[in-house]
Amino acid sequence: MRTRQNKRIEQVAREQFGVARLREGQRRVIESVLAGHDTLAVMPSGSGKSLCYQVPAELLEGVTVVVSPLIALMRDQCEKLEQSGIEGVAEVNSSLPAQEEQAALEDIAEARKDIIFCTPERLATPGFIELLRQRHIALLVVDEAHCISKWGHDFRPAYLEIGAALQALGRPPVLALTATATDEVVDDIARQLGTLAINIINTGVYRPNLHYRVRQVTNHEDRQALLLRLVQESGGAGIVYAATVKMVETLYAQLAQAGQSVARYHGKMRAPERHESQRQFMEGERRVMVATNAFGMGIDKADVRFVLHLQVPANLEAYYQESGRAGRDGRAAECTLLYFDEDKRVQQFFLTRRYRRDDPERAAQQERDRAALEQMVGYAQSGYCRWQLLLDYFGDRPPGFTRCGQCDNCLLPPLERARIDDAELVLPSIDEGRAAGVGSMARLDVGRLLLVAGERIAIAFPESGSMAFMAEFVE
Repeated sequence: MRTRQNKRIEQVAREQFGVARLREGQRRVIESVLAGHDTLAVMPSGSGKSLCYQVPAELLEGVTVVVSPLIALMRDQCEKLEQSGIEGVAEVNSSLPAQEEQAALEDIAEARKDIIFCTPERLATPGFIELLRQRHIALLVVDEAHCISKWGHDFRPAYLEIGAALQALGRPPVLALTATATDEVVDDIARQLGTLAINIINTGVYRPNLHYRVRQVTNHEDRQALLLRLVQESGGAGIVYAATVKMVETLYAQLAQAGQSVARYHGKMRAPERHESQRQFMEGERRVMVATNAFGMGIDKADVRFVLHLQVPANLEAYYQESGRAGRDGRAAECTLLYFDEDKRVQQFFLTRRYRRDDPERAAQQERDRAALEQMVGYAQSGYCRWQLLLDYFGDRPPGFTRCGQCDNCLLPPLERARIDDAELVLPSIDEGRAAGVGSMARLDVGRLLLVAGERIAIAFPESGSMAFMAEFVE
């Protein structure tokens, strides 16, 4: 029986989707779904999560409903299915002209569509639920499932309605898909979906082809100059993330002026402009995309060779998701964070706007978000293996793993970079210190080394405590 099913899975993957061999994680998820189990698949970016519902959709009797958070992501997935020769695909969302939407709804009612993409907002409407109830729902897929958890890095309130929709549809089997989830988020996903017996398949977050770097900077001007140099020196396509719309526009103008092939993407652009920018980048007409975190969820461009973060993200989950858009083809890619201490304030400002005053869990959310931001800052300042820090955060360090051997701290550990071991350090002059942006230092004179992280050195002074300096201003 299992052998026959495996042959059917392989046949559909090969003939319908052109996949010669499924990865072990994909096979486990597909088998769990076909066995009728509620399933949560935690699989890193680029591991082929979409096949985990596409193959079952071809084998199951009934309709597969895919809940997706972004219209652009939904459209991309629909187009890829149609390119694979699958005609029974419909999308229902607010971007469709009235005539197209009505045609899609009629196709669903008359059983001409077997894979239906919708937003969580549409799934929550009574009329759409009633339409789906007329069909046999074989599987409900929740894409980007971390959005359902208040403890996740990208919580979407509309996702909270999915549990009720499941019940209204007669509780069909559910497949939840995400690239990242801590134990806390996994538990919350299961609770929100109303299932205590969910089959969790975690294929691990480690991607050895991603090489992580942190570059320490001390002012805005130097940071933007360094970013321009890194973009110029980096080959292939790349994504530059900035925290604000204003900074995206600034960087876009600077890179374009420097002769770079660049596009931009942020939430204040009109939808047609965003779609055109995305198309230009995805199709290779533009080499570099400068964007806020509005760009990227579900973006499947295999040849991204670098991801640069101009500012520190709010937490390590967000950083892993965004940096993980590099290297989906399995080839080496660089993930670099430019760290400036003051950037923490930007994220603190954004976090204060996340909370509703009437939310009883507000105090706990604030504390968790503060702690998550401190962990992100700790990553940026640490001298340990970058992958070790990420894996420990997700509780997913493989047995025997000690270091990746490819990040900046593994290739050249901080103390080796300084070529110094608890030596006395002398500041060259007060004027040069002021030029570094550290203020008057007439009384600091000589101190002892505490820590070297990237290009920043922490020094302890007998009378004034510890301070951090750029290495170039220290003898």
